[in-house]
Amino acid sequence: MKKISKLYKVAAMVAAVGLTLAGCSSTGGAPREGEAGGETAGGVDTPRYVVAMVTHGAPGDTYWDLVRKGAEDAAKKDNIELRYSSDPQAPNQANLVRSAVDANVDGIAVTLPNAEAIGPAAQNAVDAGIPVVGLNAGMNEYTKYGLTGFFGQDETVAGTAAGERLQEEGKSKVLCVIHEQGNSSQEARCNGVKEGLGGEVELLYVNGQDLTSVQSTISSKLSQDKTFDTVFALQAPVAMRATEAVKQSGSEAQVVTFDTNAELVDAIADGRVAWAVDQQPYLQGYLAVDSLWVAKRNGGTFGGGQPVYTGPSFVDQDNVEQIAEAAKAGLR
Repeated sequence: MKKISKLYKVAAMVAAVGLTLAGCSSTGGAPREGEAGGETAGGVDTPRYVVAMVTHGAPGDTYWDLVRKGAEDAAKKDNIELRYSSDPQAPNQANLVRSAVDANVDGIAVTLPNAEAIGPAAQNAVDAGIPVVGLNAGMNEYTKYGLTGFFGQDETVAGTAAGERLQEEGKSKVLCVIHEQGNSSQEARCNGVKEGLGGEVELLYVNGQDLTSVQSTISSKLSQDKTFDTVFALQAPVAMRATEAVKQSGSEAQVVTFDTNAELVDAIADGRVAWAVDQQPYLQGYLAVDSLWVAKRNGGTFGGGQPVYTGPSFVDQDNVEQIAEAAKAGLR
């Protein structure tokens, strides 16, 4: 992928420094009395900080397991108590951020799939003197709310690159499956695909929390219209259901996707999925937590306040073996 930022390379090196010290963390509850001033541990010279990570991950979405794993590994290295929480509903996610502020945590990492709904809660944290960084969703909005860093991929750039690849492959009609209605990042991906393809891209909205319904909805659409040559999923579990929908409907469309997990990597290896756009969720979680430790340690920032790109790159049959072991270990 030619458009990978130099910051993406820097981010990968930063994450690699501490991986040998990786491990686990905890979630929930108010800070224990005196914990912030506790003994140092984890190979660092700082007291035990408390960091909240608040995402829009839905139950059962394996993508967020990878984000959380990266965050946990950085937390152990940095002697941090990690409190991870998530809710796919923007008002509920905003309330989780407010709860973290009320708990007087030492840092917050937050996703902004709906920046207008969640951003003000993040701004409250900034106003309270809590370091806050963004990850995964909200790259175009995070600075509006005082966040000092962001870790993820530019969804429009990633979508455009994917559309260009489809165009090079001779594809012309794409069904782009949005599994979280109202998520601006997913809309940006599909819009980017359309821009890069220069062909027809139709949006299909599904409920990503009901994968059985996802499969039947995609299958029904493909049965009605056999001219789709590509089904573009925006997460690995939906992509896996799309492969079944293609078979069920008798369609000849190929399946491609954003993001990977262990099952998806196997599907690329055996040809059920042609390729995936990888944004390295493990690295997003790792860098977000590590950056908050740096902020507490010496007031530093990663990327000088500019977004640090963790993608995009392509995973296909040419390179899938190189990442298969890491994916199965929950590290990609």
